[in-house]
Amino acid sequence: MSKTLSSVAVIEFDSMVKHAYQGMGLMKPAVTIRNNVVGDTYKFRRMGKGLANQKSTSDLVTPMDVAHEFKVATLSNWNAPEYTDIFDQQDVNFDEKQELASTIAGALGRRCDQLVIDAMNSSNPDAADIAHGNAALSMNKVIEAQVALRKNGVQNANLYAAVNSAGLGGLLKDEKATNADYQTIKALVTGDVNSLAGFTFIILEDRSEGGLTVAGNTVDSWFFQKDAVGLAIGIDMKTSIDYVPERTSYLCNGMLKAGSVVRDNGGLVKVEYKDNV
Repeated sequence: MSKTLSSVAVIEFDSMVKHAYQGMGLMKPAVTIRNNVVGDTYKFRRMGKGLANQKSTSDLVTPMDVAHEFKVATLSNWNAPEYTDIFDQQDVNFDEKQELASTIAGALGRRCDQLVIDAMNSSNPDAADIAHGNAALSMNKVIEAQVALRKNGVQNANLYAAVNSAGLGGLLKDEKATNADYQTIKALVTGDVNSLAGFTFIILEDRSEGGLTVAGNTVDSWFFQKDAVGLAIGIDMKTSIDYVPERTSYLCNGMLKAGSVVRDNGGLVKVEYKDNV
C-alpha cells in the first residue's frame, strides 16, 4: 500500500526548508545572481572600459569599440536527500521538522557557497597574490587588498572578504583592527569583525565541502567586489517528499542547480595568511 502526504504538509515543509535556506548561504548575497536559468550553461556578459574621444565640428563620431566578453558558468545538479519517519507520527513535532529542514537547507547553502569559492580558486586575478609573509591575517593585508582592487579601478562599494576563523582570529589580535583609536567598531566586545577598510567580512567555518583552501598551513582567502563573481541558478532550492516502501520511510530531498564563474579578474585578489601562527 502506497503512502502519500497531503499537499498542505508538503508545501509547509517546502516553505520551512526555503526559509531556513535563506539564512544558510553566506556567499550568495556577495555575488551577482542570475535566476531561472534554462539549460546547463549561462553566459555572463562583461563589458570592457570605453575611452572618450575628442570630436571636432562636423567630424564623424568615432565609436569607442568597447570589448564585450562572455564568461560561462556551467550549472551542476546537487541533492541533499535524507530518509525520515517523522511524517509517520500522529502529530509531527514542529522542532523535528524544523531540524530536518535546517539540515537540508544547510547542506544546499554550503554547496552554493562552495560553487562560488571554487570559481574564485579557478580564476586568474589581475592583481598579484598578497603573500602570507609567515604571518596571520592583519590590517596591513586588508589595506593591501583594498589598494590592489582600487588600482584596478574597482569601486569602493559592495566589497567583500571571505576568510576563515583563523583570519578572524588574526584580525582580533591586531590592534589596528580593534583599537578605538583606529576603528569605531568594537570587535573585541562582540568577538566579530563585520566590516573593515570598506570590506564586509564573511567568516567561513571549516567545511566538509572544502571551504577556503588551506594547504601547508596557508589559507587562501578572497577579497572581491560583488560584480566580479557571478552565480547562475537554474533550480533555486526545491524539495520533494516521497514514501519509499523498501525503506518504510519518507525520502526528503532538497535540490539545487547552479554554477558560478568569475566575471572580472580585476575585481578580486587572493590574500594569503597562516592558519596557525
